[in-house]
Amino acid sequence: MFTRVEKYSRQSVIDAAELLKAGKLVAIPTETVYGLAANALNEKAVADIFLAKGRPQDNPLIVHISDMSMLPPLVCEIPDIAKRLAERFWPGPLTMIFPKADIIPNVTSGGLDTVAVRMPESEAARAIIKECGFPLAAPSANLSGKPSPTAAAHVFGDMNGKIPLIVDGGECSVGVESTVVCFKGDMIHILRPGGITAEMLSEYGKVEIDKAVTAQPEKDEKVLSPGMKYKHYSPKADVYIVNAHGDKFAEYCAERVKSDKKVIVLGSGVSENGVYFDYGKTPELQAQRLFALLRKADEIGAETVLVEMPEQSGVGLAVYNRLLRAAAFRIIEV
Repeated sequence: MFTRVEKYSRQSVIDAAELLKAGKLVAIPTETVYGLAANALNEKAVADIFLAKGRPQDNPLIVHISDMSMLPPLVCEIPDIAKRLAERFWPGPLTMIFPKADIIPNVTSGGLDTVAVRMPESEAARAIIKECGFPLAAPSANLSGKPSPTAAAHVFGDMNGKIPLIVDGGECSVGVESTVVCFKGDMIHILRPGGITAEMLSEYGKVEIDKAVTAQPEKDEKVLSPGMKYKHYSPKADVYIVNAHGDKFAEYCAERVKSDKKVIVLGSGVSENGVYFDYGKTPELQAQRLFALLRKADEIGAETVLVEMPEQSGVGLAVYNRLLRAAAFRIIEV
């Protein structure tokens, strides 16, 4: 199959919608990461997402909508708190989990009786959904387990020959996947942290963070959200989180680099030189840059990646969550 890349435009929206209506897969830009989209209501098309990605079928997909009128047919009920969050954070990087309506195929929901839904902030994504007239299931457009794609070139590297079209909307502004929440009464329960933080959500109700955000889920545990599995977002290189900052971090990494030429370092505000890479002084910058830098590790043949411990609040919690999975929970205490 020939995979073409088209810059986001009115014509690329039409081309994408024609393919999606025909049951094909299309990679689309969002503000979080690029998504591998299919008609969320078409079982065969959704099954093809799993085949293209090599993704386990028990991993639920997020359904993307372009406006609030698309939500009621997909779900059995919409709690008042969800309405308030939608009013504040949609369109945006927030996914909410609802009891699903019969219209949602089991393959889309990963066999669960719930469905995860979000309205992306990306103008391109919403335009494509609107042109289709149906919701899109769209997990990250990468091979399963690899770092998520935040640029069209990343998608092409993983999906060339597997899908007919990539719509290029430029680099993703958020850089990590959406925050995923479910509800326990008026409690907002965070299953996966992202660009909408616990601190932001706490203005609308009591917030609790699932233990799996910072800990390993049980081996056979059924997960309610994408990204909760043990190892995820990982390059071929072995990733380690280094729990140190400043001089301690610099000294530890200098010793490792001296003894092993296939080590690269991702640090906060470091001077870049082909071994050391700056992944940002703020959590927001780290979120934007993380996946691209993990992909760069493979491009330059690194065997080990040492990453400075991020903050564990605000967007930093999302960065930490992704790094834990990329590193298979390996943390070096200095």
